[in-house]
Amino acid sequence: MKATQLKLVPPGDVEIAGGSLSEIERRLPEPERGLLRSAVQFARVRLEGRALASGEPALDHALATAGILYELRLDAEALAAAQLAPVALLAPDELKGVRERFGVAVGGLVEGVVRMAQLESVSTRNKVEPKPGQWEAQSEALRKMLLAMVQDVRVVLVKLADHLQELRFLVKHEPGPIREEKARLTHELFAPLASRLGVWQLKWEMEDLSLRIREPDAYRTIARWLDEKRADRESYIENVVAQLKGELARAGIAAEVSGRPKNIYSIYKKVQRKSMGFESLYDVRAVRVLVDDVKDCYAALGLTHNLWSPIPKEFDDYIAKPKSNRYRSLHTAVIGPGGRAVEIQIRTHEMHQHAELGVAAHWRYKEGVRGGDHSFDEKLAWLRQILDWKESVRDAGELAEHFRAGLVDDAIYVLTPQGRVIELPRDATPVDFAYHVHSGLGHRCRGAKVDGVMVPLNTPLANGQQVEILPLKQGGPSRDWLNPALGYVKSAGARSKIRQWFHRQNLAASVSQGRAIVDKELHRQGAVGLGIEKLAAQLGYARVDDFLADAGRGDIRPRQLQEAVRSLMTVPGGAQDATDAEPLTAPRRRAAPADRGGVLVVGVDRLLTVPARCCKPVPPEPIVGFVTRGRGVSVHRAGCANVGRLDPVRVVPAQWGNASGLSFAVDIEVEAVSRPTLAREISDVLARDHIRVLATRPDVHGTQARLRITLEVGDLGQLRGVLAHLRDVPGVARVGRR
Repeated sequence: MKATQLKLVPPGDVEIAGGSLSEIERRLPEPERGLLRSAVQFARVRLEGRALASGEPALDHALATAGILYELRLDAEALAAAQLAPVALLAPDELKGVRERFGVAVGGLVEGVVRMAQLESVSTRNKVEPKPGQWEAQSEALRKMLLAMVQDVRVVLVKLADHLQELRFLVKHEPGPIREEKARLTHELFAPLASRLGVWQLKWEMEDLSLRIREPDAYRTIARWLDEKRADRESYIENVVAQLKGELARAGIAAEVSGRPKNIYSIYKKVQRKSMGFESLYDVRAVRVLVDDVKDCYAALGLTHNLWSPIPKEFDDYIAKPKSNRYRSLHTAVIGPGGRAVEIQIRTHEMHQHAELGVAAHWRYKEGVRGGDHSFDEKLAWLRQILDWKESVRDAGELAEHFRAGLVDDAIYVLTPQGRVIELPRDATPVDFAYHVHSGLGHRCRGAKVDGVMVPLNTPLANGQQVEILPLKQGGPSRDWLNPALGYVKSAGARSKIRQWFHRQNLAASVSQGRAIVDKELHRQGAVGLGIEKLAAQLGYARVDDFLADAGRGDIRPRQLQEAVRSLMTVPGGAQDATDAEPLTAPRRRAAPADRGGVLVVGVDRLLTVPARCCKPVPPEPIVGFVTRGRGVSVHRAGCANVGRLDPVRVVPAQWGNASGLSFAVDIEVEAVSRPTLAREISDVLARDHIRVLATRPDVHGTQARLRITLEVGDLGQLRGVLAHLRDVPGVARVGRR
């Protein structure tokens, strides 16, 4: 494609794409004619003498971008946005003034282009090296994010034109990091976007310029080969065109027949893909036929195949089955004059307009027509489909990049601080983001910054935002995150990981509770001597701890447990074990060794001990035991108020045995001034002290809050330490045991 030549002609007109600013204005409706000239003057004042990061003069860049958009026949608003976007990029404070002076539509286009440029900058500055095989996934995610961010497809077209002009400037300069990075972004992001939108003019030139930068030797080789064969090829094509024109004219088919140029990058890709030489390519010699309607397309195809022999497997009917971007045409390859292969493309003028200009063709000025055009309405509906991406489709074909971009309405795309794109459900929060990056980061997440600003963890994220997680060195998730009413978690994956964490953390407590339930059932049925290992195996468990944990969580129903015990008691050896067990009513007066709970009960051997719920003793507090009916020995603090009301005959001496490595539940109460961050600050203190929280019961009345918290501690010293730390939390009036 011919490069657009522009120059500023002070103080008169501006030449753009072989025309002038006044000529462009004459194409525009009367109300819009002053818009472009006003934008050019606005930009001239603010960009004169300034340069972009590439080194290109900003004003020249703006005018050249407008020239590219003019060739695409975009409207005055898009051309004005091309002038004003460099102003907003170099001086972000000008964006408000642009919106106020040029209106919401132009301001929205400029803002969209600036946002896309900012994301491009983040991707360039913080480029992360993905794992093998992840390059395409990351590039696809970035493309999807860019399209998800815009509400007007013209934003993408302006950005594509802006990027093409950058390449045109950079390709003339010495290699450098900016040039290499722009070529990489072209290959991974912008050329595939242009392909998906069907803007072939931009796609082809961007691909060629990118190849010239990334693979200069390959580019020069193909360009030299094309140039050497140019005279012979042009002469041959003229002969083919003349023969085909004559045949069509004799058949009464009105048609335009011309040679079709082949871009260097497509030749490079085909040579690589098919491992063939240049001479074996069918479409280096190519002809295009334009007719008035679809029936003439097929008539022209029949005449072509009658004139020359078709090459097998080289025919594609994109009229009957269009490509996903609505590209329609007939493609065939034949053995032409002299036995040389020639590719023929046949399409209507309307199909050709779409193929050449793609989405941009739908924004052409309609000669004052406003509504009532059903065909135009369908095209606009298709544009909305592109923006919404209701369906995932694969764009196949020689000119496509074979990439998939399936935006859906329930997805958003955000960036890590390193520039990696993360896909999340719509309305996802920083907690969802943290768990998507890594489970460990999610567990330790305690704060988040979005675009550099601290936000609550239940803040819904939006497309294009950069999210940074502020984690603790150690810690775990909050149970509040699982409360749907609080809105901390939207993704099923994050919710599952949080539940798994609590499952693992509560395993010891579940095992302990399950052991108590199983021991109680064994005592009730008089089967104390029955081995727990046998009972676990009877219920299909390979590990005893898994069996006890499920029993503690209630996953094993009481009837299942009862039937399993009865079943084992009827098995030879099982009943004997139960019968020979020492009866509970015949205790021996000696100190028992430390049982599983770390408590020594004088006079009773191997009897279940459980902490009393009323006082929850913690070592090394003085304790006493109370022999219950069927629940073993309930252990109370010696000073518990309930001990005085118990039957003194069943109160037995008790003392702590080896309780190291064990944990004990204890209830505390925190009274404080109510405020939004109170629960998080208390949670942070407990996490720093490595305290596991079993339950939290908040009670708020006006400005006062009372939190009842059940903790797990190893001993009294650890409990006193955490109480002291909680007293240091601002606004806390009282902390104590319940």
